[in-house]
Amino acid sequence: MASTVNVLRAIWLDPFSPLDESDKAQLRLAGIDAACVNTLGELNLALSRAHVVVVRLAQSAELMHEVQTLIAQLGSLVPVVCRVDRQDLDVVVDAMRSGALHVVPCDEWNVSSWQQVVGMLRSASPSSKNKSYVFVDPVSQHLLALAQRVAQANVSTLLVGPTGAGKEVIARVLHESSGRAKGPFVAMNCAAMPEHLIEDMLFGHEKGAFTGAVKDYKGIFEQAQGGTVFLDEIGEMPMHLQAKLLRVLQERKITRLGGESPVSVDIRVVAATNKDLRQAIDAREFREDLYFRISTFRLRIQPLRERPLDIMPLVMQSLARHGDSGLPYSVTAEAQQLLQAYPWPGNVRELENVVQRAVVLCTGQTITPAHLLFDEMSALTPAENTSAPAPTGVREVVSVVPPVIPMSAEVSPTQEQPPLVVAHDASTVEQPSTFSVAALPPQAIDLEPSTVNLQDVIKSSEHAVIMSAIQNTESREEAARLLGISPRTLRYKLAQLRERGLMLNAA
Repeated sequence: MASTVNVLRAIWLDPFSPLDESDKAQLRLAGIDAACVNTLGELNLALSRAHVVVVRLAQSAELMHEVQTLIAQLGSLVPVVCRVDRQDLDVVVDAMRSGALHVVPCDEWNVSSWQQVVGMLRSASPSSKNKSYVFVDPVSQHLLALAQRVAQANVSTLLVGPTGAGKEVIARVLHESSGRAKGPFVAMNCAAMPEHLIEDMLFGHEKGAFTGAVKDYKGIFEQAQGGTVFLDEIGEMPMHLQAKLLRVLQERKITRLGGESPVSVDIRVVAATNKDLRQAIDAREFREDLYFRISTFRLRIQPLRERPLDIMPLVMQSLARHGDSGLPYSVTAEAQQLLQAYPWPGNVRELENVVQRAVVLCTGQTITPAHLLFDEMSALTPAENTSAPAPTGVREVVSVVPPVIPMSAEVSPTQEQPPLVVAHDASTVEQPSTFSVAALPPQAIDLEPSTVNLQDVIKSSEHAVIMSAIQNTESREEAARLLGISPRTLRYKLAQLRERGLMLNAA
């Protein structure tokens, strides 16, 4: 009998014949725990805890396509295994072409055959750690289609968007969708290198050009010969190097430090920035002629909060990449609601941090709200429910994701997206700790009016509320219930207070 720890949870969708107990026993011997559903609606409810969906197909792969659409809409990456009659070879081919992980004959119940499926599922998880991109939201799909079209033209491209939104991903799409895909992709962050080293990194040097130059060195322009150069944070490039970069773009030639002969380069330049370069031009921090040279085509990457359908696919992709186990992770419906309600000020980079914390805290394969630690806890502050009185200590969380506003002076996704409203029932979702300054007695905050700082007020208020709860209860578990948080969250808060040097001896 397979260990219950390593058993895969499978959703079994067969509209034609039920799964009997003897068949379930065979699957359990192979390491599969099958839960039967009869409709897509039932599948919807069960999908969050599944490792695989097994679908029976008859005469066509239409049902599989519907299942895949549902999985994508829920932001999941659960693989699909199809069961097909042996004589329906066209359906087998169609299923495999449509992305089925494996196809099994309908009358196949041999344990070894299903163990092969289990092996494929386990090996599929590490493979998902390899390079892959997420473009599920209509805004992202439009950007992808536009980037793939721009990639066919050998023009310089400027990527604009907030930090952590995925500008390098789009740069790689531009490279891999172009005729230069077989050439190198060389990236450099212009803000990460000391100013005296950037020129050497870009153009290279000849042997003896300066002390320590013991051999010739090719800069990134030469390293990327026949491929793409990605210059991230180009708005931070020093002015004197901007003039040299402009010359490279115009003449397609570079001269190494200490060298005399120019070297021809065949490259495509993709630049990225989170700054407003037009303001930088007005402030004389960026050359206007270089701006027009690098922005032959300009693409804007929207922040993560404006492409909400990308959130769960990115979470599942990150779980597959950072999880240590061979089994895929699942995310409860309550945790998915919190992830989708959060505004993600740090975009995809912050999402990666939250997922890695969840993997550290999770002892199994299911991510729950208790495993989610957000950087900006105040962003999930519950809103008062004005439509109906809520029970004591219970509020309703409502997050409204703003619609996409088309940019007039640049190329950007233009579909108008309706606001996405995600409401959570606080009776089933554990809420992060939030503290209201207004709820504290006046003496709890003792700050001079001339030096009032919002963060200081929040920290002081939080300390006062926690201390009051601990001192007025008999245990920390009771204090956590009084505060409306979990004991785990209370321990986390106490650790933060200790790190700030606040005395907790009285507690």
